[in-house]
Amino acid sequence: MYLRAASINIDDSVLVQQAQTGDTVAMERLILKYQNRIYNVILKMCGNPDDAAELTQETFVKVIESIDKFKGRSSFYTWLFRIAVNLTLNHCQRNARTATRSLDAEEPEQDGNPQQLLKEFLSDDRATDPAVLVQSRELCELARKLLLELEEPQRMVVVLRDIEGMNYAQIAEVLNIELGTVRSRLSRARSSLRDTLEAMLK
Repeated sequence: MYLRAASINIDDSVLVQQAQTGDTVAMERLILKYQNRIYNVILKMCGNPDDAAELTQETFVKVIESIDKFKGRSSFYTWLFRIAVNLTLNHCQRNARTATRSLDAEEPEQDGNPQQLLKEFLSDDRATDPAVLVQSRELCELARKLLLELEEPQRMVVVLRDIEGMNYAQIAEVLNIELGTVRSRLSRARSSLRDTLEAMLK
């Protein structure tokens, strides 16, 4: 069950220190601050809302259980996302169906710029005009499916960079890979998504 959102301005390091002393209010504030972002990232990785909700809850249970072991070598934000990503990767490996989606649905008939579509989807920046939303719904669903068709390593860097907005150093730390690997995976993933969309929309 998600906690109700609230305005939080206290620095993470202060909240972590308080949580490590057993302050449940401080822990609640950390959860409030990051629960929606963690859920949205996990959802883009696994593609299933129910699984994403369960994995989000599992992430924060693990955080609560492990907060006293957090040494501050990385930011709390990075540490938290590493836990979420590892749990999601393990889940996807156990449930191969979440990593392989059928593309047998009819192709959408609407015209659209595939690069703009991909940018809108990956940035999670949705239009608020209902008419625009209806027009782009099928294309966004296609983009969602294509994202899930990427190999897991590529999908992870796309989600962390283009949706969560992490920099390359943060992604490297979360995934425990080299900066060059982050760049190459991201380049290949974006190229694959773009090429596939362009081919399908011709």
